[in-house]
Amino acid sequence: MNYQELITIEPGKRSGKPCIRGMRITVYDVLSYLASGMTQAEILEDFPYLTKTDILACLSYAADREQKTLTLTA
Repeated sequence: MNYQELITIEPGKRSGKPCIRGMRITVYDVLSYLASGMTQAEILEDFPYLTKTDILACLSYAADREQKTLTLTA
């Protein structure tokens, strides 16, 4: 997945944290919901402006960051 088209970082928005499509919901928010046990369907119900692709972009972004972290420490 090419998350770069969906995940945006703007210095003045949410303290420069990665957000979804320029909105005020961060990658961290979505990952936290998933980690707490919410399903994708529940997240989409609570946040109707999000899409399944947005959630997958958050997961892809996190996986990419993890891979980069592992590469830097190896």
